[in-house]
Amino acid sequence: MTDSDTLSRFLFEHTGIRGNLVHLDASWRAVLATHAYPDSVRGPLGEALAAVALLAATIKFDGSLILQAQGTGPMRTLVAQATHERTVRGLATWNGDVPATGELADLFGPGRLVLTIKRHQGEPYQGIVPLEGCTLSAAIERYFSDSEQLPTRLWLAATGQRAAGLLLQRLPSDSLGNEDWERICLLADTLTPAELIDLPGGRLLYRLFHEEPVRLFEPDPLAFRCGCSRARIEEMIRLLGEVEVNEILDEQGTVLVNCEFCNREYRLDRVDARQLFAEHTHHAPPASQH
Repeated sequence: MTDSDTLSRFLFEHTGIRGNLVHLDASWRAVLATHAYPDSVRGPLGEALAAVALLAATIKFDGSLILQAQGTGPMRTLVAQATHERTVRGLATWNGDVPATGELADLFGPGRLVLTIKRHQGEPYQGIVPLEGCTLSAAIERYFSDSEQLPTRLWLAATGQRAAGLLLQRLPSDSLGNEDWERICLLADTLTPAELIDLPGGRLLYRLFHEEPVRLFEPDPLAFRCGCSRARIEEMIRLLGEVEVNEILDEQGTVLVNCEFCNREYRLDRVDARQLFAEHTHHAPPASQH
């Protein structure tokens, strides 16, 4: 098992079809280390993390892509985020026993799929569709078909050690016939979850597409990074207002904030809070005397 924590791009020559292949190892295990996820939650979360890494590599942006699956069933929320800097993080919440096997409806109940692009400059973009289909990959494929009119196929798999994914996407092109897209998708449909997890990228692509002209580019490294910081937590606390913060301090003695993504704990005491609000108190200049 090689290609640890990498994303590889490839193209089918003379067609308007591109692909991405991702293997997450240390980054995936770092996500698992933050919470005691049951096995039935690990699978969907790993698939979501692989999917968001694949999707983020299809767009050019400075910021982050966030994939969310939300429902009212045993699985409440999946959140996976990838940035233009090739970092990833993820989080799952659940209630009670989550079925080890089953379709999305069994896991989430009625739900929705949300894709959000947050750019450092400009307004965010968000697309929301019903969470429908047997699998997470099917739900994402339907999103691209209905919302983006961009045929997209995904194959996702996850174990306790690795999360992996393959993406194919058909780009707008007058020269591409439907038979090319259908043929390549049929070849990819022979991929098994074990092959997706275990085979190195070059061998996997040869196994699937050895009769197709494929150009494989150098892989990009991926890493887990949460993105939380004390400065961001302090800004969030400041938005609560000094009165509310003081009420929390009177009741609990400290303001405690826990980052759900990395499980890091931030504490502010009364001295910290006083300094926090003092730094952002603007005093009007004294009136001029004549």
